[in-house]
Amino acid sequence: MSFVKRKVDKTPIEDTVFAIVKKAKEDKERVGAENVVDATIGSLYNEEGSIVAFDSVFTPYNQIAKETKAAYASSFVGNESFRKQVYEWVVGNRSALAHSVIATPGGTGAVALSVQEILDEGETLVIPEIAWGSYRLMAAMNNVEVATYSLFEDDHFNMKSFKEVCERVMQKQKKLLVVINDPCHNPTGYSLSMEEWKEIVAFLNSCAKQGEVVLLNDIAYIDYSYDLEHCRDYISCFDAFDEKVMCVIAFSCSKSLTSYGLRCGAAILMAKTQQLVRDVEIVFEKAARATWSNIPNAAMDNFTQVTTTNVEAYIKEKAKYIALLKERSDIFMKEAKECGLACYPYKEGFFVTVAMDNETRDCYHEALMKEHIFTVKVNKGIRVAVCSLSVTAIKGLAKRMKEILDTL
Repeated sequence: MSFVKRKVDKTPIEDTVFAIVKKAKEDKERVGAENVVDATIGSLYNEEGSIVAFDSVFTPYNQIAKETKAAYASSFVGNESFRKQVYEWVVGNRSALAHSVIATPGGTGAVALSVQEILDEGETLVIPEIAWGSYRLMAAMNNVEVATYSLFEDDHFNMKSFKEVCERVMQKQKKLLVVINDPCHNPTGYSLSMEEWKEIVAFLNSCAKQGEVVLLNDIAYIDYSYDLEHCRDYISCFDAFDEKVMCVIAFSCSKSLTSYGLRCGAAILMAKTQQLVRDVEIVFEKAARATWSNIPNAAMDNFTQVTTTNVEAYIKEKAKYIALLKERSDIFMKEAKECGLACYPYKEGFFVTVAMDNETRDCYHEALMKEHIFTVKVNKGIRVAVCSLSVTAIKGLAKRMKEILDTL
């Protein structure tokens, strides 16, 4: 007997991140925080070990009237000023495609809408084999299958695997929804080159000869790129899309503004004509209304204010932390190379991933915890959150991890 719908995944959720965060906390209480390396936390932390909350974000937020914070948004698709500013912030003048924006609870909401409303039950979602675990969970909850493409060939994107998997799925269902988490891929820190993006766009156009194609571009970490001036340039490639290709960009205000708990983001819909955008927008609108009804009013107003009237202070403050993130990642990657600790190709972002097969990973993860080093298991690797580790904690970490690996 069961009170839930028949066709649903009833396997208990195992959130590996939160489970390991708890273990790290308990270990700190036992042996002292100074003796524990906690590389589990996927939020930006300062050198003193506290979560970063930008003054340039939260000072304006605290000045928003309590009545505004209490009120519903002007529309269930988001405040108009917010929707316009999200598009301006992410895309700006880089594209001439028809477009629309729908406010979502974080970037997660944009991804969830896409999986839920683009694919029918039994169809297949294409994702990277090394990826944020919730892609797979969302698919399972919507009775959608998953096909994975190999992310890397040597030190670059595995275009061959990407194409083979997409072609196989396209031949089967005459429709394609494919996830590319870029730039600042979670959890490897890889970013595609402009040449790689152009090849992807041309390939998706060829797939569109068989049916509709939707690219779900998850850009959760884009505002922490080490090349902010050019990290959005690839979006201009989308103008070459065929009429049967659409892009949904999943944007996270929560990540960009260090306001993880405010749950604010957006789905940016882009296609050749306004009618094609509108067809998807109608379904997304109804799903948003039926699922979460409303995005926090003050969070949307805050994003608009921070990225317009307060933008100079915000960019200046964020730049300090991007420099710190780069310093941390540079140290880890340099030391990993020196000691022979194999990592996936890292360019920028919150995480570095140590490369290995899953059997070795499981043993290694346990061995690391015995030595008071806490990391997160991902498919084919161990994720190290350089975003939350101090420079002091990172120095020598790769060498320690390699020594532990060599004992297995």
